[in-house]
Amino acid sequence: MQKVKRYFNIFLLNINLHEKEEIVNNFHKLYYDSSLLNKTWRNSKFLGYPIQKCPFDIFTYQEIINSLKPDLIIETGTAYGGSALYMATICDAINHGKILTIDIQKVEEPPKHPRIKYVIGSSVATEILDQVKEEIKNLNPETVMVILDSNHSKDHVLEELHQYNGFVTSQSYLIVEDTNVNGHPVNIAHGPGPMEALTEFMENNHGFVSDRSMEQHFLTFNPNGYLKKK
Repeated sequence: MQKVKRYFNIFLLNINLHEKEEIVNNFHKLYYDSSLLNKTWRNSKFLGYPIQKCPFDIFTYQEIINSLKPDLIIETGTAYGGSALYMATICDAINHGKILTIDIQKVEEPPKHPRIKYVIGSSVATEILDQVKEEIKNLNPETVMVILDSNHSKDHVLEELHQYNGFVTSQSYLIVEDTNVNGHPVNIAHGPGPMEALTEFMENNHGFVSDRSMEQHFLTFNPNGYLKKK
């Protein structure tokens, strides 16, 4: 084992930062684009429910949840419910936390879990935001984290950032998912999306910092997207 570590350290010392980035980006593209063959993240499931996330990111999520022990996790973009079930299961393990997950479409046969509450509607619609505020009022949480994973157009994500950043409590996270699209480094044809929204938001909002330590596994679908509130 020590021999392997020594070899790997020598390997890292002998490649420059640009070469490391190129290696990671090439694997990122291979992993992401393999979804076109119904592989990798496109075919990833948690307890039988599609989750469609990078395994490195969901591993990071459990680290954050275990560390913060949030009273409430707000997720925009339920999709099949796999990620909500995953986070609820982690909350079970630490015996703390609830999930409020929002999607414009109702999930057919969603995973049932006492910690999950489903909300149907646009994440930026006034009536949905009112429901989120009511949930927070009733729960009176000390720690709230937010994950944005719905419509990935720049305008929508930027609106979500403006509407949801105030729900996040100090030292907690606002996670902007899929900042990797539009050439960062994948899906160059996507058009302006989460990364562009994030960049504009951060230019005018100094209450958050991008916590790059959450990208310790090299490959992440959310580069720069782990925003920690000051």
